[in-house]
Parts: sequence; C-alpha cells; structure tokens
Amino acid sequence: MPEASEYGGSGLLTNVRTGRHTSFDRIVFDVTGRPSWRLVHYVKNIVTLGRGDFVPLRGDAKLEIVLSVPSHDAAGRSTYNPADHDELTLVLAYRTFRQVANAGSFEGQTTIGVGVRAHLPFRVFTLTNRVVVDVAHNW
Repeated sequence: MPEASEYGGSGLLTNVRTGRHTSFDRIVFDVTGRPSWRLVHYVKNIVTLGRGDFVPLRGDAKLEIVLSVPSHDAAGRSTYNPADHDELTLVLAYRTFRQVANAGSFEGQTTIGVGVRAHLPFRVFTLTNRVVVDVAHNW
C-alpha cells in the first residue's frame, strides 16, 4: 500500500546509504534541513524526472521513493553527486534489495528507484535529518 507524507521538506539531499538488519533491509536518505518524503509505493517502472526515461532495475518489484527535497541547492550546485547513479549503494548481498538507482532531482523533489526481490511490506519514517525506508525480508 502506498505511503504519502503530509508536509513538504525544506532540506537538501546529501547522501544515500543502506543497511542489512535481521528482518528487513534499510535505506537512509541524509538531509540537511527538514527531511520529508512525498510518496513511497511499488510501481511497474521507474522513470527519470523531467525526461521520463526508463530506469532499469534488478528485482521482481520496483519501489519508487519520492523525496520532497532536491539534490541541488538554489544555485544549482549538487548537494548529492554519487559516483554511479545506477548503483547508489552496493546491495548485492542483501536479502531484499537488488539495486538502488537515482531517477533524478527536479522541481524540489528527488526520486530514487529500489529494485526489490518481491512486493514486500515496507514502512517509511523520518528522524532528525533523515528519511528512512525499511523493507521486510518476508510477508
């Protein structure tokens, strides 16, 4: 079931990291300022913001995470510039995640695509300077 946030952010994306836990895989978005997300849901395909290009992802399910924070400042300078936009973090040994890719930042929001093993339950929450998404290992 999709989850949506009720408020907009006023921060900037600075980092994306992942972790493995006993019953879930976690993705964390580090934000300067107020962290916020707009929508997290499973979709048929992930497309880039602004251009609509297809973003290929490994996995049987695709989780679209739309953050309400850009990855660039007001002057257009990047605040998050990964070495590889198709592999933001290495998740090859994870139980649930298969791939994490950047789908772009446009008009105050950033979209991240996560290739997932299957349509598994997830939860979304914010912490100080972070948006966190946990995806369960099982149903």
